[in-house]
Amino acid sequence: MLLPEPMSRIVIVGNKQRLDEAIDALYGLKLIHLIDHTTGTDEGFSIGTPRPYSEKAAQRLLSLKAMEKELDINDGTELDVKANAKEIRAKISSDSVEATTEEVFKVLDKKNSIVQKIAEENSKKEELSRISSIPVDLELYRGYNSLAVLVGTVAADPSAAVAGIADSEFFISDNKKVIVLFVKKSEKESALRALTEFEFAEFFVPEGTGSPAAGIAAADAKITEYKVALAEAEKEVSALREKHGNSILLMDEEISIEAEKGGLPLRIATSDYSFVIDAWVPTDKVSTITNEMNTRLGDNVYVELQEDRSRDLHEVEHAEDRFKETPTHMKNGAYVKNFKYPVQLVDTPKYQEINPTVVMSIFFPLFFGLMVGDVGYAIPFIVLGAYGLKTAKSKDFQAIATVLFYGGLWAFVFGFFLFGEMFGMHFVGEMIAGDAAITWQGLFHLDFPEWFVNIFPHTVDALGHDHYGVSKLLEVTMLLKLAVYIGVIHIMLGFIMGFINVKMQHGFKEAFMEKGSWIMIMTGLVTAAWAATEFMIYVKPIEGVVLYALITGVVLLLIGIVLAVKKEGGTAVLEVPSLFGNILSYTRITAIGAGKAGMALAFNYISISMIGLGLMEALGPGLGIIGLIVGILMFSFLHLVVWTLAILSAGLHALRLHYVEMMSRFYVGGGKEYEPLEIKRKNTKIVETEV
Repeated sequence: MLLPEPMSRIVIVGNKQRLDEAIDALYGLKLIHLIDHTTGTDEGFSIGTPRPYSEKAAQRLLSLKAMEKELDINDGTELDVKANAKEIRAKISSDSVEATTEEVFKVLDKKNSIVQKIAEENSKKEELSRISSIPVDLELYRGYNSLAVLVGTVAADPSAAVAGIADSEFFISDNKKVIVLFVKKSEKESALRALTEFEFAEFFVPEGTGSPAAGIAAADAKITEYKVALAEAEKEVSALREKHGNSILLMDEEISIEAEKGGLPLRIATSDYSFVIDAWVPTDKVSTITNEMNTRLGDNVYVELQEDRSRDLHEVEHAEDRFKETPTHMKNGAYVKNFKYPVQLVDTPKYQEINPTVVMSIFFPLFFGLMVGDVGYAIPFIVLGAYGLKTAKSKDFQAIATVLFYGGLWAFVFGFFLFGEMFGMHFVGEMIAGDAAITWQGLFHLDFPEWFVNIFPHTVDALGHDHYGVSKLLEVTMLLKLAVYIGVIHIMLGFIMGFINVKMQHGFKEAFMEKGSWIMIMTGLVTAAWAATEFMIYVKPIEGVVLYALITGVVLLLIGIVLAVKKEGGTAVLEVPSLFGNILSYTRITAIGAGKAGMALAFNYISISMIGLGLMEALGPGLGIIGLIVGILMFSFLHLVVWTLAILSAGLHALRLHYVEMMSRFYVGGGKEYEPLEIKRKNTKIVETEV
């Protein structure tokens, strides 16, 4: 689980005449991560050509995609049907795709023709509306031997400019934007020159008879007629969608699979008589693959193990370029796999490094829960997260649901057993300082049984007040220490995993110099800081354990710095203070928890003491219900604000502590995910057995 699954490289050689059977077998195994063949790498072999059926499959697929678009069939729909694969293939073989295409596009062509006619009539209306105020019938705009008719738009009234043209007739629209000029053909050029100054732009006048208004009315009548026909065509399209929708998606999926299989030879090496496939497979599945291929193809196939790929990068350096990168195949388990998404937001782990998903699955919800730490906020998180994990399809929403559910569980644990609070109020305790500190026990005058009270940590403050549950505002020092200790463990874990990674990749010496030096620096820094704290803050003499801790810490720190400088150069010295800062970054866990608690305290005081109880006291028993209602509404709204901020702040900072403070110590990424050949059915549920 911590490391990618061991992988081996195999080569499969077979009779080219049995290639289709081999392809079916490879997809059926769901274990073969294909290594694409590179031209010129193997003498006598070249990249293969698509299978004979590929071209027809591609044509059919194109037709199906076109029908899906035109019929508005959702490609991502999961059909609530079970279709027998053999029946679908038989349907495709009987030219059902072609028959459906002909039927569908016959109706679609009819519909598109009507749409085109409506567009033409609308265009005609627009053109006629330009000249609707000009008293010239449509038949008078054309058909002359000696006259030219100029019709167009102008930027200003050109009446004065065309007045001097002999034997001309001039009209202008009511809005002064369109003109009609009748002139002798011999005067056309001079008329155009005169109109040029007014930005004259000629346009076409539709053919027809009668006034433009009559033409517009005729166009409206035709549009009404066409819309009736269009509505009928739409009904036919809807009927086709209902009739063929499921069938189109089913055939689409089956033909997509066929096309993918048919294109596989483009990724492998072939000769006139044989094929060669290089592939990565899980090491423990090599014998399974060999047995299955021999069972399916007998003596016409040969499977040979080429290498069991180690984690040593020095071995990889001598491999061919196409064999250097080993795919990463993670087996994360049912719980851990939920946290794969945030890791892959950074990158896919390399084959030669530890998978951060396991660490993320442990610490991320823990950090989130510690920052929220409230039963009242945790329960909605758990409910929404559980619902999202069950129903969400998107990876983004699945990731959010994971944070809400598992983070909510930890928020409940910490909120109940450590902080003992719900909606910013402790379950047990007295009301303190003029009701500023409100508890559920004091608010409702509850008498909790002794076993329930004993669940929560008990402290007494300087004024003698009892507190049940750790207060995020009063126990800040303790919580800050806890956050720092968590940070030390988290960062040290990152260095240890970095050490393991480098040891696997380059050997112990390199790991000791590169990561061991920082483990010593980290250990020395923390130990020396602890000793200095005991001396400076708690005023303990530098002797005994404190003295030994200080000496040990300084020695480890100096040795670590020397080794780091030898490996990384002088810049390593500059990184030591930043390491101290990285540890202190974990105090944001306490800061966010305290900030949320402070907001909740203020909102509780406003909604309960000032509004709820205050209005009840001011208005008296009769109208006091108004104060109660207003107080409840304010309480709900204000805590919804805190709840929303808790999602954002706790979620983002928990991610930051992993990405920046911890994963940077060991995680490189840049791996290639293991993608075995397999049939992926997204839209339909296919039953391969016969019915």
